[in-house]
Amino acid sequence: MKKIQTLLPDTFYRFHNPISNRITPMVLVLIMAIAAALPTAAGSAEKKAAEGSISFQTLQTKLINDKNADFTAEQINRIYQNPGVSIDIKGVSSYFRHQESKLNYDQFLSSKSIQKATDYMRKHHADLLKAEMDYGVDKEAITAIMLVETRLGTYVGNSPVINILSTMAALEDKTVRDRFWEKIPTKNRVTREAYEKKAAQKAKWAYKELIAFLTYVENEKMEPHNINGSYAGAMGIAQFMPSNIIILAEDGNKDGSINLFHHEDAIASIANYLRHYGWKPGISREEAGKVVYHYNHSSYYVEIVLNIIDKLKT
Repeated sequence: MKKIQTLLPDTFYRFHNPISNRITPMVLVLIMAIAAALPTAAGSAEKKAAEGSISFQTLQTKLINDKNADFTAEQINRIYQNPGVSIDIKGVSSYFRHQESKLNYDQFLSSKSIQKATDYMRKHHADLLKAEMDYGVDKEAITAIMLVETRLGTYVGNSPVINILSTMAALEDKTVRDRFWEKIPTKNRVTREAYEKKAAQKAKWAYKELIAFLTYVENEKMEPHNINGSYAGAMGIAQFMPSNIIILAEDGNKDGSINLFHHEDAIASIANYLRHYGWKPGISREEAGKVVYHYNHSSYYVEIVLNIIDKLKT
């Protein structure tokens, strides 16, 4: 109690009852509130200490001054002053460490997975059929993409998209890049030369995606710090990168907004994406593979998606 009392102003003692030498209920509530806040403050301090002197200040200035981005200082400051927006050391560090591939797309060919996909098609039959008619894309193809990308919307990622993209974009600044290098765990860390090369590439790419992301959330009046996605910044059930949302995402349920965490919008958006890259009714397996490759530049991924489509059609 003595330590907590030292944090309070002199006016605190006006609430004290000198006759009974006991604290009034009002003061007790104040004490409990302050005590509850102390761990939070400590946690915040620990987080800042871990981030060191790395900040988004240079990035914020660039966004404000970028005439092509068309953001106001008020918008950018409001977004980056939110406590939920911070440097993502752990997530972005993974880009600069040697890791063995752990991809196992074959799991989606199991009878259990195919049954879940079949159940999904039954549940969302109306939306899938509408997308098939409107975009000329097989409902099985849409479902197959969803199955592999997010297990039919049950796992959409847990990384704050704004933190991932902002951290990568901030690496354009040499000071940030140097300090971030020191934060990367040394075990399996790439060489400094490889880091510099990849950081430059990722920073340029991430900046464009960040602009698209901020444009999207501002247009849709969403809170950016509340949107989670993949470690690369892909979002929603469809796992679209922000730049693709701007160009290819669709308002499937016609509610006036695009939200890829809603199945109707995700279904329509995947259909529009595949159509954009050449999917059409009666498409051959070979041509279908070329279209799916645009979704994920992996031959392994493409083959699994095509095999899922075959199983769903039988």
